[in-house]
Amino acid sequence: MSSIIIWVFPLLLLIAVPVAFSMIGAAGIALFIEGKPLAVIAQRLYTPTQSFPMLAIPFFILAGSLMMSGRFGEHLVSFAKLLVGRFRGGLCHVSVVGSVMFGGVSGSAVADASALGNALIPVQKKNGFPAAFAAAVNSASSTVSALIPPSIPLILYGLVSNTSIIDLFVAGIIPGVLLGVGMLALTWFAALRRGFPKAEFTGGWQRWSAELKHALPAIAMPFFVIGTLRFGIATPTEVSVMAVAYALFVGVFIYKDMNWSGIVRALAETGVMLGAVMIIIMASSVIQWILTLERVPQELASWVTGSISEPWMVILAMNVIMLIVGSFLDLPAAVLLLGPLFTGIAASIGLDPVQLGLMMVVNLAIGLYTPPVGTTLFISTTIAKASIPSVCKELLPFYLLALGVLALISYVPALTMY
Repeated sequence: MSSIIIWVFPLLLLIAVPVAFSMIGAAGIALFIEGKPLAVIAQRLYTPTQSFPMLAIPFFILAGSLMMSGRFGEHLVSFAKLLVGRFRGGLCHVSVVGSVMFGGVSGSAVADASALGNALIPVQKKNGFPAAFAAAVNSASSTVSALIPPSIPLILYGLVSNTSIIDLFVAGIIPGVLLGVGMLALTWFAALRRGFPKAEFTGGWQRWSAELKHALPAIAMPFFVIGTLRFGIATPTEVSVMAVAYALFVGVFIYKDMNWSGIVRALAETGVMLGAVMIIIMASSVIQWILTLERVPQELASWVTGSISEPWMVILAMNVIMLIVGSFLDLPAAVLLLGPLFTGIAASIGLDPVQLGLMMVVNLAIGLYTPPVGTTLFISTTIAKASIPSVCKELLPFYLLALGVLALISYVPALTMY
């Protein structure tokens, strides 16, 4: 059955069938050809929805939506402008710093690309930044949120690989900071070389303290999540519920801009995002069941370790596969498909599943701004009204940076296993 899926699934993707329905269709065709009951599909679709840890996903999405429905986003952007806006090319620095901050709120690269892109790209163009460069910075920097807690991709990987979500969250901090600092350096160098403008710093300490006071509740979100998990106060699912309560408290009592219409809008946004994620999770469980039934992960691990003698070459091969898959599949779908397959290979060469998880998320995040699928790339180019080739040209230094950080994660275990 697995061999049928390998041929049918890409074929369905090529004819523009959505990823989730391509998975279900490939599984259904494989079961039908092998004479297996199709009722198995319904059973396997239902199974992942009964996972208690899975509840963390909708609640973290809802917490992010609630925070973004009010003035959280405005305060974060204002503080980022004050923090880095006065440097050469400051408005593009704001995209990077804003993505790091937003990552701790939304947990979604696509949400960050849309929110920050709409807020910053028109202003950047108005102040003399090339549209392609603004789009490139936004599309690349928004993927940092895939590593900053509460990261939805890391939660998904933890669920499919039985890896501690707490360990994944903590391990993602240093790689996320490395990517963020590297992107700031690239942006500053480009601004210096091309003479991009900088904003004047006004207001002194009074403005600093006022903006920090307004932004602090949103900045505190990732520290709240990590601290609560690391000290064993609550499980990831319980923390996600606490995050929703925190977002409501801050919106109602601190910013005082949360109303019923905002809550309803946040619930609607959560429903749309959750539907897109859950249908992929449900569909992937059917594929995973078939692969497990036929012992494909174990056979693949045995074949890889038998064909490639050196562990570093196995890691390189996994990275290449993940980079290719990430260019064609969205991040959640790719994590759910590759996670169960690669954990067996990683175990066979002594690679820790936490390190593998960070490798996988960084690889697949690069795919978010790589054609032909490139979700954050298309969002940013649409907002900037720039062409894909021109944006990809501006993205070249960001690709090299991301690959450098990926190499460090892959071959320096201390970076994630500290």
